[in-house]
Amino acid sequence: MTRLDDTDARLLRALARDAGQSTAALGQRFGLSQPATWRRIRRLEEAGVIRGRHLKLDAEKLGFGVTVFLGVKLALRGRVSLEDFERAVTAIPEVQTVEHVLGLYDYRLRVVARNLPDFERVLRRRIMTLPGAGEVEANVLLSEERLAGPL
Repeated sequence: MTRLDDTDARLLRALARDAGQSTAALGQRFGLSQPATWRRIRRLEEAGVIRGRHLKLDAEKLGFGVTVFLGVKLALRGRVSLEDFERAVTAIPEVQTVEHVLGLYDYRLRVVARNLPDFERVLRRRIMTLPGAGEVEANVLLSEERLAGPL
């Protein structure tokens, strides 16, 4: 576990909200020079605390008005490998995230679609035909508020 001081934690919270902030702006905000801010961020990256900076796209502005979380339970655990399922599901462009979870379902997927009929098409033609796909539970996203994380 990497030791974080209060400044590290504040930097991480700020970057989690907006990873595109400049080191100069962050340094000014937290009373650090730009090089000192850069060194802190670099140290957190090297320690693996920061595993990358990601671009967040607005799915709705790109024409994807529906987001659905799917719980997928595999039907034939012994006959289909988890790798086969994962390889097939990650090839579906509408699937944004794949999480292998413990609980009622084996996988949790985040799926985007243009509208509900488009989602039904993706579900019937792509997801339900995946190797080993069994039970599926769908939850349609109504609204979302992204939080910075555990810090």
